[in-house]
Amino acid sequence: MGIIFFSVSGGAYGLEELIPAAGPGLAILLILITPIIYGAPIAAITAELSTALPAEGGTYEWARRGLNSFWAFQAGALRWVNSWVDMALYPVMFSSYLALLLPPSFADQVFFSVGPIDMTMGWLAGVVFVIIPFGIVNLFSARFVGASSAWIAVIVLIPLAVLSVVGISTLLTEGVNPLSPFAATGASALASFGVGLSIIMWSYCGFDSVGVIAGEVKNPGRVIPKATVIAMIVIVLSYLLPTIAALAAGGWEDWTTGSFGDVAAQLGGPALGLAVTIGGMVAAMGLYSSLLLSSSRVVFVLSRDRWITGALARQTKKSGTPWVSVVVSSVLYALFSLGSFADLVVVDVFLINALLLLSLAALIALRIREPHLPRPAKIPGGWWGIALVGTPMIAVILFTMITQFTDNGGFFALSLFLATVTLSVLAYIPARAYRRRQLNGQRDESTSSAGN
Repeated sequence: MGIIFFSVSGGAYGLEELIPAAGPGLAILLILITPIIYGAPIAAITAELSTALPAEGGTYEWARRGLNSFWAFQAGALRWVNSWVDMALYPVMFSSYLALLLPPSFADQVFFSVGPIDMTMGWLAGVVFVIIPFGIVNLFSARFVGASSAWIAVIVLIPLAVLSVVGISTLLTEGVNPLSPFAATGASALASFGVGLSIIMWSYCGFDSVGVIAGEVKNPGRVIPKATVIAMIVIVLSYLLPTIAALAAGGWEDWTTGSFGDVAAQLGGPALGLAVTIGGMVAAMGLYSSLLLSSSRVVFVLSRDRWITGALARQTKKSGTPWVSVVVSSVLYALFSLGSFADLVVVDVFLINALLLLSLAALIALRIREPHLPRPAKIPGGWWGIALVGTPMIAVILFTMITQFTDNGGFFALSLFLATVTLSVLAYIPARAYRRRQLNGQRDESTSSAGN
């Protein structure tokens, strides 16, 4: 549950921008309906596939079994490349919350430069307090990461729970209607819905990450569905209650990331404001740790299956953790966190949703090719059940992609997405040739050993 919680959420931290973008009433509505039309379908698809094929790799393994090696490589390569940007955001998020507790100039203070690249104190804080320690945590085992994630979740949720009690009490006492106005000022309900959906869907994607580590989960057929249901309930409540409570403070038109700390201080005093700010920092740690667990496994399976150098598949003897993948991934994320990702992050809407559609395609293909495959968490209702799950998810994905394209920067995002996919497709040619040489070499060694 802890791993799923931090693969998807981390609490309400970062949702502040949803309110001015959509409006209070519509924001609350989106928090409630998005898990039904987007989050729950992802979770259902993941639960069926990860319990039917409980092996490391997630979408990679599902595509390999249900489709073919080309689509498997695309799933692995695109997820790994996408993680370079995604994972680099959490050290930056940590530094942003830390900067609220320090002098404004501290985070931007440059201590070392390499050409045009400036290494700031904020970057160093992200490396020292997030990348290095949670890289070490990930060197142990998935079980260890899960246990630490569960405790981190408790630390993150306590300040939000206190904020919820204080804020909702204020709403009831002062008779404030948190749903008014319904939509953002000066925008139509449809326009506000589109912008708000683009923000909130990122708070409900990530359920498929647990499929990447299913091979390390004991009794996945029982554990994964149960943990997913519990995590979904906790995630929705951790979004809904603090957001409603924060509206008691007013001034939502000017909220930005980190504003919940100021709101908490206004409603409950400086101590609560400090606790919520620290909770945001801890949430960034938990998000990084859980997502490093899944992203490093993607590198591991690509290496294990000889698409890339086999050195990245080396594991620790005691726990079987792919330690080289963890270390290499951590170095990449540290390097990427040096940059500004305002332009790059928009491509996530295309890459992540493309991977979700690939998971759905693999599920359909496996239902056709292997109808008798044991499925402990099978989506009920046959093809009608799959249609009920897949149709709203596809509709949300298409709607969001169109919205992203029509917004400013949308053409850049689409161009970058197409360029990334093109490079991934082209990379398949040398990767396949390399894999064939490696596998042929293994066969020759086996034949020689047998002859001797």
